[in-house]
Parts: sequence; C-alpha cells; structure tokens
Amino acid sequence: MTDLCDLKAVQLVEGYAARTVSPVEATRAVLARAEQIQPLVHAFTRLDAETALREAAESAARWARGEPLGLLDGVPVSIKDILLLRGGPTLRGSLTLSERGPWTEDAPAVARLREHGAVFLGKTTTPEFGWKGVTDSPREGVTGNPYDPARTSGGSSGGSAAAVAWGAGPLSLGTDGGGSVRIPAAFCGTFALKPTYGRVPLYPASPFGTLSHVGPITRDAADAALLMDVISGADWRDWSQLGVPGDGFRAGLDEPLTGLRVAYSPTLGGVSVDPEVAVAVRRAVELLAGLGAVVEEAEPGFADPVEAFHVLWFSGAARVAQPLDEERRALLDPGLREVCERGAAYSALDYLAAVDARMALGHAMGRFHTRYDLLVTPTLPITAFAAGVEVPPGSGLERWTGWTPFTYPFNLTQQPAASVPCGLSSRGLPIGVQLVAARHADALVLRAAHALYGAGVADAVRPPAPGAGA
Repeated sequence: MTDLCDLKAVQLVEGYAARTVSPVEATRAVLARAEQIQPLVHAFTRLDAETALREAAESAARWARGEPLGLLDGVPVSIKDILLLRGGPTLRGSLTLSERGPWTEDAPAVARLREHGAVFLGKTTTPEFGWKGVTDSPREGVTGNPYDPARTSGGSSGGSAAAVAWGAGPLSLGTDGGGSVRIPAAFCGTFALKPTYGRVPLYPASPFGTLSHVGPITRDAADAALLMDVISGADWRDWSQLGVPGDGFRAGLDEPLTGLRVAYSPTLGGVSVDPEVAVAVRRAVELLAGLGAVVEEAEPGFADPVEAFHVLWFSGAARVAQPLDEERRALLDPGLREVCERGAAYSALDYLAAVDARMALGHAMGRFHTRYDLLVTPTLPITAFAAGVEVPPGSGLERWTGWTPFTYPFNLTQQPAASVPCGLSSRGLPIGVQLVAARHADALVLRAAHALYGAGVADAVRPPAPGAGA
C-alpha cells in the first residue's frame, strides 16, 4: 500500500485528478507524520490541523466537481516562520516579538499558494530572524536532522527541510540570504532552489536587503518547478519582483542536456572539502557528463567574498535589533547580539565598499557564464554536525559563514542556485551538489537538477523511518 507521505506534489495532483487519492486523506497522513516527527526533530513552530483539514475538505469538493482552484489544489505545504501566513503569528524564532495580531496578511508567495488551493499545515522553525546557517532559537529551541536527530538540520530553513525530508508535506517555502534553503537541503537530503533575486516576490522586505530570496524546499526538481510556477506570480508589494518568465518552469524540464557547458569547481579556489563529499559530488558531475553535458574542471577565479558578505549581513542584523530596548535586546540569541554589535560599528563607507565588492563579483560571474552555462560545486564542504551549535565543534571557526563558503557568494550575485542530494556519507548523512547558473536562468538549473534525479543521483538518499533508531 502506498504511504501518502511518500507522494510528491506532482503525484498528489495526478492522484486527485484520477480520484485515486483524496486531499483529505493526504492531509490527514502528513499531519499524522508531522505530529510523529515533532518530538524527534522539532520541525514546526505551529501546526494547524483544524484549518488544514477544512481546506482539504474544500479542495476535495472542488476536485469532485472537476473544478480545481489551481496547480496545487489540495497539496499540503508548510511555511517557514519568517513569511507571513494569515490567521496566525509570524514570530521569526524570537522572544522579542509578540503573538498579538491581527495576523491578516499573507506574504506574496503564500498568497499565490492560497490562490492555487494549497493546504497550509503550519509554520516551520527558523533561527532568530533567520540569521545563521543552523536552526535553533531562544523561542523554539533546537531543530534536529531526520538522518540523526542529534545533528543539525542546517538553516536557516531547517524546519522546512526536516519536514519535507520526513514526509510531513511534500512542499515548503523557505528563505535564503546566505544559503538558507540550500544548507538544510544538503544536510537533510532534500532539493532546494534559491531563485534569481526578485523572481519570487517578498514582502515585507527583509532587513538583510537584496541578499534574501524566497525559495522552495521539495522532494525533487519537478516539484520545485511546479511550485515555482505558482509562487513566481507578480505582487505589487515587492517593487523588485520580476514576474514569471514566458513559458514558466515546467516547460522544457525534460529537454536533454546535450552540449550544456558545465564548469566543475571542486573547491571554489581552495576550500577544504571532506573527502566523502568530494567523491559524491564528482560522481554527480560524471552523471552530468553521461547525460551529454560538456564538463571541464574550471574555477570562477574570485577571492572569498566573506568580508563583504559580513558587512552586508551583520548590518542587516543590526537593523533588526535597532528598534529594541535593552530589555528586549537581552532576549536575543547571544550570537545574534554579537553580530548586531559588529554590524552597528560599520560606517556608511564600509557598507558602500561591500556593495562595490558585490558588484565586482557579479561582473566576474557574468563574464564566467559567457563561457559556461552551469557551475557545479559541493553545496557544503561537510556533512551535518552536532545540533545546537553554530559551527562544528573543534573546528575553530567563529561564525556559520566559515563552513558555508559555497553558498553565500551566490546571494551576493543574486544568481539561481540549487542543492541536489547526491549520496550519503559512511555515517549515513546526506551530501549535496550545488548547481549555479547566470541570473534569470532558473529554468536551466531546474532542468539540470531534474536530469540528475532521472539519472538516479538521489536514489540512495532516504532517511530512516521516524523512530527507527535514527
């Protein structure tokens, strides 16, 4: 018998249309799974079973009439607790925010989901204001990894990745300001896409400015393409939004990769990579070559932009804390307080120098993509480490950016970048390969990722059953 929690969004929609699956049955199944995994990994800040089942029943009635509301009618989704979801609080992992409403507005991507009939399960966990690459917060505590709950899920969309990996809904919306959908996807064995900046509208604007993107965390690239066709819809509240490109993201998903020019950068100019990660990523690159891509080892040739990223990111954090009085500031995550203080010490000239460095990096990557269609790197140089800490114990690193050198550069450049699961370590922990394309080439990233899934890149990546000694 098929476990409804194993079905992807594309399969659910097909089942609804064929009357072999009911939105109510699917929603009951994923709610039960969410309740089962919650004590193990704490993926959710809030589950709203009553609302979800009401929405599922309304969807079932529409399907019975042959009148689905949209592309995702009846599909269960979760929303990272950074994005507004009408009817309940958005607390961003922080004790400094009040639950008092009214909570009457959806974020743009959430509004598009509602228009297409999606069923909202609830909100997923995030570190405070999404500030770091792991998921723990003063308000919610620690989110663990489905492959080993004692290890981190990654972040900052860690709750979303843990939920999707363990079958608590096939789709989740996350945000990514320095890797925050790709990091947890790599650690939890899911797919994630950071779209071109502006492709998915965002409101309210992030305090981290144009580093922060909204993106899907899903089981595979086909589900992400379906979700992107929904959430890329225009919204007047975001003045920088781009709208859906001509044919959308599902069109052309199955086109071959023959002749695709791929640059494989195993270390992005010198990053130390775990040998097991390196082997798994190289196997994925070999799959691309086997699919007809023209692969060569090549480096983009830029120096690590971490200092420019820190200026922009820490300044954004300082802006988050600026309205807080001393009493509320004391409630912040201690690490966040530290980066807020550092960010507040930067000058306007420091900030503008970081913007200059960012523009130079964007220029360099623009030139690089005149020679190569796709850049392939590890998503992360390591596998998941202990939960509840910002950096791997004993690493000597100061901040989360020390172990995420493959992700944050492409927030600076606003390029589309995806993480695809490509194997397991000897300890059974997921490994991710990152695919990066030129700005606006989101469909190409999805097509290459979809081809990798078809070639079996992720066949071995499946978490233990909840409670089965993970």
